[in-house]
Amino acid sequence: MSIDPIEPVPPLILKLEVAYTIWHSYIIHFPKVHRYSLGTKIDILFCEVIQYSSSALFVKKEQKLVYIQKAIQVLDTVKLLLHIANTIKAFDTKQYVALSEKLHEIGKMLGGWHNQVLKQMEEKSKN
Repeated sequence: MSIDPIEPVPPLILKLEVAYTIWHSYIIHFPKVHRYSLGTKIDILFCEVIQYSSSALFVKKEQKLVYIQKAIQVLDTVKLLLHIANTIKAFDTKQYVALSEKLHEIGKMLGGWHNQVLKQMEEKSKN
């Protein structure tokens, strides 16, 4: 009998991985003038969303909210910068829509997680 040593990956992290993979396939086709400025900034912030989200999985319950809130804030900035990149035609509108849909799903998941942690904290403070 063999045991898989790899822990199951949370759905949020899987969705972030898929979204980042899509983003990565787009950035390599950005015009150079945008790839090394706006594209790089989006890439860095996208990695921060992944970092804050994965960190929130492992920190103490009291600290989770801060990491989740930061992930939400940075994700919103990524969405705005992607909108700007689409507006200046750094990438195709179809690509923008496809990636935006993934990021919207991730935002809903982060928002749900945020509300769940907030509710748990409120229940704990009542007791």
